[in-house]
Amino acid sequence: MSTPQQGSALERVRGLAREVAKFGAVGGIGVLVNLGVFNLIRHTTDLQVVRASVIATVVAIITNYLGFRYFTYRDRARTGGSRELPLFVAFSVIGLVIENGVLYTATYGFGWDGPLATNVFKFIGIGTATVFRFWSYRTWVFKALPEPESAGAPLPASVVSSPRGLAAGNRAPEPARK
Repeated sequence: MSTPQQGSALERVRGLAREVAKFGAVGGIGVLVNLGVFNLIRHTTDLQVVRASVIATVVAIITNYLGFRYFTYRDRARTGGSRELPLFVAFSVIGLVIENGVLYTATYGFGWDGPLATNVFKFIGIGTATVFRFWSYRTWVFKALPEPESAGAPLPASVVSSPRGLAAGNRAPEPARK
């Protein structure tokens, strides 16, 4: 027989697993975009490795924002341009520096600049930056809505006016009964 706390902990773990899976799906598409654009630029232009990588990373960041906002974190609070987008850009730039710092170190620090080496270190950089991005996006950018226990608290204006919120005809959550 489980206690309410165990069920609650199990639900949190399940919720985190769903979030990681959705983040991974969007991130996987972002990795394909990132590596695809990177290799396209490298094979069709004379741009240096890190410059090509930065351009590819920016294209992937734009792709990922759309996926995170409208798929992974669609049920999270929407603060739009006032908070969400500037934070997303700031944390994405930090991730860009992490990702391309790995590539820069491998290319210019160790001289590993062949096609295979640049793709391997680009991939390692993406993986390293992904850990940071997952933490920062879920903690600061796409903040979770209040738990049902605080259902008596007023709903944020972003929820009430969101397409999935009260304006769309959805009812406000009922207060928890004791």
